[in-house]
Amino acid sequence: MSKNKGFSDTSANRYSLALYELSNESNLLTQIEENSIAFLDLIFKSKDFNNLIKDPTLNREVLTKIVNTISKNFKLENLFKNYISFLIVKRRFFYVEQILKSFIEICSEKRGELKAEIKSAKELTNDEINRITEELSDNFKSKIKLNYNHDQSLIGGLVVQVGSTMIDTSIKKKLQQIETRMIEA
Repeated sequence: MSKNKGFSDTSANRYSLALYELSNESNLLTQIEENSIAFLDLIFKSKDFNNLIKDPTLNREVLTKIVNTISKNFKLENLFKNYISFLIVKRRFFYVEQILKSFIEICSEKRGELKAEIKSAKELTNDEINRITEELSDNFKSKIKLNYNHDQSLIGGLVVQVGSTMIDTSIKKKLQQIETRMIEA
């Protein structure tokens, strides 16, 4: 028995793959990716815009006017503006954040980049982050797109995840392992 989750990850991937193919065919892939990042940035930074996206009472004409104004102010590519307008017409604008994130991931994958997550107990400098990125690139023989987070709960050490590979050298993990051994003994 399957649960109907409404707009699934599969649906988001289909919409984002369509945007990728349109962008690639039009030789606008870099610009559309930059537009997507800028649009997502606007969603994250503007609480009003974020609320507007999730407002089911707004009609399509109002949303289209708002998108046209944003397009003009941010100098977005016409293809991107038309795509966002298409999402509004198809009543999928509510999912624009999910779709654009998926699109950016597709662009990254097509460039051969691996997505890596790193958490550290101490705040890392840009130089340290760059060295870690270079070392991961050498080890995995691929470009690495690194997402860094400072996590004080780790007490000490690092947690690195590249794809399905996870390296956990944190003190928190070691303490959990000791606790497990003591409970089993």
